[in-house]
Amino acid sequence: MEMTARLAHLDTKVDGRNCDGLVNHYGETTEIIVPLSHTGKRLSPIEGGNLYRLRDRKFLLEDKKRLCAWALGTALLGILLMVLHAELCPVVYRPGSIYALSINGLISFSTGCLLILIIAFHYKDIRLFIIDHNQVDWRIAMTSNRVLSISLELVVCAIHPVAIYLRPSMEDTLGGKPVQNSSTPLCLSSSHKEIMLDVELLLSALMFLRLYLVHRAVLLHSKVLLSASYRSIGSLNNINFTFRFVLKVLMNKNPARTLLVFIMFFWLSAAWMLRLCERQQQVETGGMDTALWLIAITFLTVGYGDVAPHTRCGKVVCLLTGVMGVACTAMLVAVMTKKLALNKGEKHVHFFMMDIQISKRIRHAAANVLRECWLLHRTTQTKDNSGDHRHHQRCLLEAIRVFRHLRLKHRKLRDNASEMVDLSKMQMIMCDLGANWNSSYHELEQRIISMEQKLDELGRSFQITSELLTQALHCRRPDHR
Repeated sequence: MEMTARLAHLDTKVDGRNCDGLVNHYGETTEIIVPLSHTGKRLSPIEGGNLYRLRDRKFLLEDKKRLCAWALGTALLGILLMVLHAELCPVVYRPGSIYALSINGLISFSTGCLLILIIAFHYKDIRLFIIDHNQVDWRIAMTSNRVLSISLELVVCAIHPVAIYLRPSMEDTLGGKPVQNSSTPLCLSSSHKEIMLDVELLLSALMFLRLYLVHRAVLLHSKVLLSASYRSIGSLNNINFTFRFVLKVLMNKNPARTLLVFIMFFWLSAAWMLRLCERQQQVETGGMDTALWLIAITFLTVGYGDVAPHTRCGKVVCLLTGVMGVACTAMLVAVMTKKLALNKGEKHVHFFMMDIQISKRIRHAAANVLRECWLLHRTTQTKDNSGDHRHHQRCLLEAIRVFRHLRLKHRKLRDNASEMVDLSKMQMIMCDLGANWNSSYHELEQRIISMEQKLDELGRSFQITSELLTQALHCRRPDHR
């Protein structure tokens, strides 16, 4: 859109006090339209049509889904190559060999491809934002939060071990068999300093941060986001389709499967990172089996104390494992409580049978009270045996206590049944009452209308009768005269 100004006289000058251009020197109005983009840019027919915009939006969503899948696959490939390289070197091949350089080159190449895919994904996201908001300037979409998130993603995805590219020492490049019990945690030569080993260890562990792409892939490939009915109903109810909503749907549909997959993946990842941290010290937690045991007992918050981490990195991993274990235990308890809870029909059956059983016991308790009253009355009339009299008094008090206890239990059962089960029944009763009231109201209206009609007929009949009587009286008066 361009700025347009319509003036009555083109050669008039605008008053200096009115710098916004709304009123000129002669008091005439001026129409000012503020442009949202640079002058000279116009909307093309493809961008302006709603149908073309919907088509472009659909294609962009498919491209985003495809790019997210490729990015997740590339991130997982880089992590698997890093794990493979850390396990094979220096057991299978020595540092500085062609195999080590090849695998690290593949890791760096996958990292570069991942960065390109992340940039392409955000490019498609910005285009989708432009189409949704009907704007043509891409800089409108580049807010500070978006720029910060993109920069953070690029930094996280760019992290990978790079110390292998440094020049190894000559003693490591000479011939010889691979060392089976190396004291280094990664494929590094003995010439590297300890701080370089710690940095390489940190970079290898931080590669697992690339798994944040899982939540994006789950969101873009979920049936909730792809379903048009979900989106339409959600837009009517002001629901944002975020990963939190999709996770809640998954936890409601398949809670046990979702928790099992997450727990198993977390156990394996944490155990391998603990082994990577502890392998430098040549301790028992440097083995995979012991690391799995330590992660399991830490995750379950048992903590037998038979094994413990020795390095700072291992302690941090165990601390995070304990925190995640507490959170997953709480979710597991909630899932098990929901699974063990009775549904509506089961509650109806259970409360109905319990009501029948307690009602029978109340009747028996009432009969026992009456029997003990009769026996006490009979012993009172005889006045012979005071022991039987006291015995029947104790039996009567016990029967009264049992009867009151059963009545209280029955009342509690009725309260629970009314809270849990009878709400729908009460709603049905209220609906039936409302329908009966409506029918009664309609019948009353019909009767009132019929009564009004009959009253009108009676009024007309009285009027006709009065006219006939008047005529008859007029006819008799001349005869009397």
